[in-house]
Amino acid sequence: MAAPAYPRWFHPCLLLLWLLIGMGLRLTNLTAKPPWTDEFSTLVFSLGNSFLPVPLNQPITIDVLLQPLQPQSDATIQDVLTHLFSESNHPPLYFVLTHLWLKLFPTQAELVSLWGARSLAAIFGAISIPAIYALSWLAFRSRSVSHLAAAIMAISPYGIFLAQEARHYTLAILWVIASLACLVVATGHIQKHTQLPIWLVFAWIGINALGVATHYFFALTLVTEAVVLIFLAWKQWKQRERSLYTQIANKDYIRKSPPSFYLPTSLFSTPWRRIYAVAIGTFVAGIVWIPAFLHNAYGDKLTGWIQGDRIGIAWISPIFQAMAAWITMISLLPVESPEIPVVIAAGLVMIIFFVWVIPILANGFKTQLEKPQSRMITQVFAGVVVAAIALFFCFTYFLGIDLTRGARYNFVYFPALVVLIGASLAISWNTLPEKIVRWGVTGKMSVIIIWIMGFLSAITVVFNLGYQKYYRPDLFVELIQNTSKVPVLIATTQKTHVQIGEMMGVAREFKFHNSLSLSPQFLLAHKDKKNNASNTLQNVLKTLPRPLDLWLVNFHTAEPEAIKNCVADTQNFPAVNGYKYKIYHCNS
Repeated sequence: MAAPAYPRWFHPCLLLLWLLIGMGLRLTNLTAKPPWTDEFSTLVFSLGNSFLPVPLNQPITIDVLLQPLQPQSDATIQDVLTHLFSESNHPPLYFVLTHLWLKLFPTQAELVSLWGARSLAAIFGAISIPAIYALSWLAFRSRSVSHLAAAIMAISPYGIFLAQEARHYTLAILWVIASLACLVVATGHIQKHTQLPIWLVFAWIGINALGVATHYFFALTLVTEAVVLIFLAWKQWKQRERSLYTQIANKDYIRKSPPSFYLPTSLFSTPWRRIYAVAIGTFVAGIVWIPAFLHNAYGDKLTGWIQGDRIGIAWISPIFQAMAAWITMISLLPVESPEIPVVIAAGLVMIIFFVWVIPILANGFKTQLEKPQSRMITQVFAGVVVAAIALFFCFTYFLGIDLTRGARYNFVYFPALVVLIGASLAISWNTLPEKIVRWGVTGKMSVIIIWIMGFLSAITVVFNLGYQKYYRPDLFVELIQNTSKVPVLIATTQKTHVQIGEMMGVAREFKFHNSLSLSPQFLLAHKDKKNNASNTLQNVLKTLPRPLDLWLVNFHTAEPEAIKNCVADTQNFPAVNGYKYKIYHCNS
């Protein structure tokens, strides 16, 4: 079926529409959700500040706790690098860019601008829309595939979730797209047995270096690309083997075993030598970060939440966690609404939708595999996705590192999946107008329904009814205000800056959105082999005046004897994301 002729301005304008929709969604309600502890890490380190000056083991006020969020006029990029390398386990590129970006925005009550910090991630997320269009065009040379991939990227609830956080994932997605583009070009040269241009070699190495400098998990994308290249090498081997058999048969040679001594030479011919150069250059660009990573004293503590033993149902939970992440890349209705009927209705609609849509996508994928002009490139993108998923489960089940717990880590293959979705939907879009593809719905109408579902899902995320923040200090502070009528001490055990970030979220909510009449104070009781957080709390309670309400929040140690002089509140309080708490009223 021939594509209709459009004026020259049509495709750029349509791409601009996807970009405007995507940007609008990403900037809507950008600061309505409170920042969580990972975002506080971005804010503090990007300012060139440190968590270390925050006093431990003593009561501190809101302003003291939030001091690391105050921009310093004399802070430099060197300060960013110094504190990041000594206190965190992330590479520096995004933090340096955020440091420069935040200089453009005024402070809020002397604190760093949350809108400024999140807007950088939102802009990178919006740039991924034309970037995925370009990648899809490079791969399939199809306007319909390119536009559909861009349209899906614009409204993907998963993409918007990442873009509305002050974190590095949207920049990492851009490097994934760029690296995949290099892989696509290399695939063409492998098929044609032609040399990779030298500019591609240096560009690919540079992109991969920037990707690793943005997030260490970008290395997983590189592993998936290596798997795909091994697959392409194997296919080339098989083609060479068949070719040699044909030549032998034509010359009436009789051989009982394949002439395998010819085969290894193909792996040192054009274009493989330059692909090896890319691999070596990328390896060198990656290992330079190993000393910085190993130098960090907090590495194991900061990643402990994704490590653990598999007991009982924990053996199958990664499967459901992974499936939930895959589903939300194109659809997520308000399943986290506080209204149970809304949750049930949303879940039911999503089940019906996926029962309807999966065969459509599967048929489109199968058709692309059957078409000679798209078979190889479809295999390449499918190889990236399958290899990434296999890596995630290998880390989870064999290394005890459950990567499925962090949906955000799926950025390593998200762009490849979007391209495959665009390619699959293009088959439905290009079917005859009268042809029914599923349940009485025509091809174009099915694509429109899928996009509308994605758009409604994007709205769900924007209004915090899906992909809710892991921490809800706004709800916790509201609970404190409704419960306590006397001064408050909020105590937690502290191991790393993660716990400081948890309390910063509460302090920021008190400062910006609530009354300070409760005079809240915070206690970060350091816990390690040498420090007993329970004894610290015991000593502090002896010094504070009464009456006092003690809120133990994420307090992971034995409670001190002094609490026996307080009365535990036994009301049935609601659970709050990220904050496990107990309340004690100390009146004497």
